[in-house]
Amino acid sequence: MSIGTVRMAFPKGVTMDGLRQDRILDEAFDKADPLHLMRLFGITAQTAMRYIKAAHPERTAKLPR
Repeated sequence: MSIGTVRMAFPKGVTMDGLRQDRILDEAFDKADPLHLMRLFGITAQTAMRYIKAAHPERTAKLPR
């Protein structure tokens, strides 16, 4: 399948990267498990934690430095 065919299937302004990010964030809302995100999407621990923090800001502690 060519990239042009894929682009025609999506509305203007929607990108494959944007869809992937949206899917990861949706999964982070559903399961706040960074290991699950890492295994499912092949992302690093740091990236998985960023998605968890974005999805559940109430669960992340703000520790004084």
